[in-house]
Amino acid sequence: MKTLIHPTAVIHPGAEVHPTVQVGAYAVIGDKVKVGPETTIGAHAILEGPTEIGAGNQIFPGAAIGLEPQDLKYNGAQSWVKIGDGNKIREYVTINRATGAGEVTLIGNNNLLMAYVHVAHNCAIADNVIIANAVALAGHVNIESRATIGGVLGIHQFVHIGRGAMVGGMSRIDRDVPPFTLVEGNPSKVRSLNLVGLKRAGMSDSELGILKKAFRILYRSRLPLNQALEQLELLPDNEQVQHLRRFLQLSQMEGRRGSIPGKL
Repeated sequence: MKTLIHPTAVIHPGAEVHPTVQVGAYAVIGDKVKVGPETTIGAHAILEGPTEIGAGNQIFPGAAIGLEPQDLKYNGAQSWVKIGDGNKIREYVTINRATGAGEVTLIGNNNLLMAYVHVAHNCAIADNVIIANAVALAGHVNIESRATIGGVLGIHQFVHIGRGAMVGGMSRIDRDVPPFTLVEGNPSKVRSLNLVGLKRAGMSDSELGILKKAFRILYRSRLPLNQALEQLELLPDNEQVQHLRRFLQLSQMEGRRGSIPGKL
């Protein structure tokens, strides 16, 4: 029978590791770590708890998951990292626990985090998100499903990245990225709809047509944002436009950073 746990790996007695998990050489799994079935953990990876990892994940060599947050407010409270199923977490990715007691840093399902990605405390990443190499997420960043983040960039704390958005590499992201858009630059601007990504996600021509009308109202009409959002209500009923309008409304609320502007 093939040995699934390398003899040099160190697993704390308080860890819960499913029998089908593969653990590479010199990996360390600490107390209060739970690892679900068919997950692989590469050489020299470090998993500290409290951390829960679901099924079918691939954690590559050198990744560090569940360590204390890099936050001066952290006082030793029990907080969590929770990771879903089917994720690929590449070499030297770091995912920190949340700051406050009972709080969670959350990774959903079927995400790809490429090498050297940093996910800080209290971040939430939904499903089917791609984050390219050397991206740093500050605390409390929220990324919705099917977003794609280009490489070598930083995302300011408390920023939200909308569903289906595309962020170009080496951009400066200090405000919210609207759903379904392509954002790029320093300072960043909304350049267009993320048409390639939306088509790949299976969006129909009719849905794309309505989104294009919404985009022109928001970013080409020169209307103030509040008036543009009112104009969106006159478009045919469409879930994507509703989500876009709701996202932009929430971006303007106290405690949020506002949304990245368009480029006329």
